[in-house]
Amino acid sequence: MVIKICMGSSCHLKGSYEVVEKIKEMNLEGVKLYGSLCFGKCANGINIEIDGVLISSVTPDNVKEKIEKFLKEGN
Repeated sequence: MVIKICMGSSCHLKGSYEVVEKIKEMNLEGVKLYGSLCFGKCANGINIEIDGVLISSVTPDNVKEKIEKFLKEGN
């Protein structure tokens, strides 16, 4: 699984670094974690992409829930 986290200025200001730290704390096996430049959805940020699927409105508080939902449902 590949997870890309937007590190553009808007997402950065909204806490994308904290999202990265929360993902690292999850200790997901086989995950490749990358920073990315802007996904072009700044108003909906923080944005992450999991295996090519864009997930918006991510926060440090809900990132675990959003990733678990993706693993369960695939979206």
